[in-house]
Amino acid sequence: MNRIGLLAAVAGLGFAVWVVWQQDLAEVSTLLLGAGASLFLVALAHIPAMVVNAQAWAMLMPGNSRPSLPAMTLQVWIRESVNNLLPVGRVGGEIVCFRLLRRWGVKAPAAAGGMMADLALSLISQLLFSLLGIGLLSAGGAVLGWPAIALGVVVGVVLAASTIMVMRANWLSRAIAVLNNMAKDRLAGLAESTRRLDTYMRRLWRRPRAAVLCTAWQFMAWLAGALEIWVAGWALGTPISWSDAVMIEALIQALSSAAFLVPGALGIQEAGFVGLAMLAGLPPAAGAALGLARRFRDVVLFLPGLAAWAWMERRQ
Repeated sequence: MNRIGLLAAVAGLGFAVWVVWQQDLAEVSTLLLGAGASLFLVALAHIPAMVVNAQAWAMLMPGNSRPSLPAMTLQVWIRESVNNLLPVGRVGGEIVCFRLLRRWGVKAPAAAGGMMADLALSLISQLLFSLLGIGLLSAGGAVLGWPAIALGVVVGVVLAASTIMVMRANWLSRAIAVLNNMAKDRLAGLAESTRRLDTYMRRLWRRPRAAVLCTAWQFMAWLAGALEIWVAGWALGTPISWSDAVMIEALIQALSSAAFLVPGALGIQEAGFVGLAMLAGLPPAAGAALGLARRFRDVVLFLPGLAAWAWMERRQ
């Protein structure tokens, strides 16, 4: 663990404990104990979202070396496990998956290029999903600060557009080529690898159908993530409508992405659940219980994901 990640994790954990402590602990405990073994269903309800995400990612892989859907789902599982539980700024999972894809025979340009494009397109799909959440929140009668929302949308569009534009340009291979010349051709291997990556990225962006399909599948994956909130409401005995589940999931994901430096968005996620649950007409204790149910998901689903990654690394 790096020092910044460790400090962020400790601070986030302290804030999370404080947020939960401010609620009616007796009521929170009653909700969680009442759910009992149903909390395992809450964790399993996240699997459909991972499968759909795997399908989205597969759209960007070349057909001749594209892993199967179960294999891509395994990649998504490990990626989410690393990004959610380790202080890696939500990018360490991509590095791990690149190593695994290479060991499975996927060429480096396809493995890295597909991953980078998937990350860029996820900015667009999450922006659309966040806008859906804001729309549902507004339809529910919430008074929103539209100037701040408009600023967030503009920032999101600029970030997504600039990311894609940077990936379309061959700046990386040019920069490495300059360094290779300065190093008197000692970086020839790296220069050739980056040139191939840039070539793959340019070819990928010339396939708009693949990019559109990937974005559409990603958006459906975000929607599928709301199933976990809906099931959690049922398990806790505080039923949540599908529209409220989508609203909560959309805005929780936006908050978690904004707090990418904090491992697992500790504290931010808990506060978000409490606030959004209240906007959905639920008591604060129900929001705290939803947040703890999400943490239970992390333990049940993502700790085994880390174990699976460690086993694969040791085996290979």
